[in-house]
Amino acid sequence: MEGHQVASEIIDFYASAYDESARLSSTGQGELEFIRTQELLRRHLPVPPASVLDVGGGPGTHARWLVADGHDVHLVDPVERHLRQARAGCDCTTELGDARALRAEDGSYDVVLLLGPLYHLVRRADRVQALREARRVLRPGGLMAAAAISRHAALIDLAAAARLTPSTASIVRQSIDTGRHSRELGFTTAYFHTTDELQAEVTEAGFTDVDLFGVEGPAWAALRGITIHTGESLAGSAHVASAVMAARIADSDPALLPASSHLIAFGRTPSA
Repeated sequence: MEGHQVASEIIDFYASAYDESARLSSTGQGELEFIRTQELLRRHLPVPPASVLDVGGGPGTHARWLVADGHDVHLVDPVERHLRQARAGCDCTTELGDARALRAEDGSYDVVLLLGPLYHLVRRADRVQALREARRVLRPGGLMAAAAISRHAALIDLAAAARLTPSTASIVRQSIDTGRHSRELGFTTAYFHTTDELQAEVTEAGFTDVDLFGVEGPAWAALRGITIHTGESLAGSAHVASAVMAARIADSDPALLPASSHLIAFGRTPSA
């Protein structure tokens, strides 16, 4: 990882302040994100077994089902806590590492996932470097999937959670203008993409056949609002099932892509 260091506040956030392992299962909003991410990946992944490099794979939430599907998964993450959690719950190999300086050899994987790194790299050059590293370690014709947080996600989230006030509104406006998320709104250091930015960065890194999809669709904020108002998680509810259906209908509609909290870009390395 020469020349690269993940910001200490990001490491501290995931190492002690926040447990990522339950995020995609404890609430309806998280369940929606998990179901839709899984659907979109399965739609594009090669037939098992494929070699998958899960960069920024956290506690192994997606690595677990990928292994169960028959894929061979190696997980890279900069947080030691995540690696311990991944090893405890998943039959994958793990490595402490940085998305901008992967240790994998050139052309050694069928698939590279970047489902977290891009939104913790606030400098465009760092994001493009992470994408170029993904391209480097992919075989010709290999698949890359990169997640990003949508530019207006904080605005929608705060409104749904009844946290949009004159003071937070001014911070949100600045975040929308710059893409840089303020820790004053919660979460940690992050960058929120527009669809055009994500498309441009993936293309600049050398990927072809680039396609963007919305993950949660237009109804995720309703789940968030109901949970905040009632205290119910909504996981497994009819509300989640309806939101999943809405996300499926809207996932490639350019007009509705920004309504999702997360975006996923798929791209391929040029074939030999």
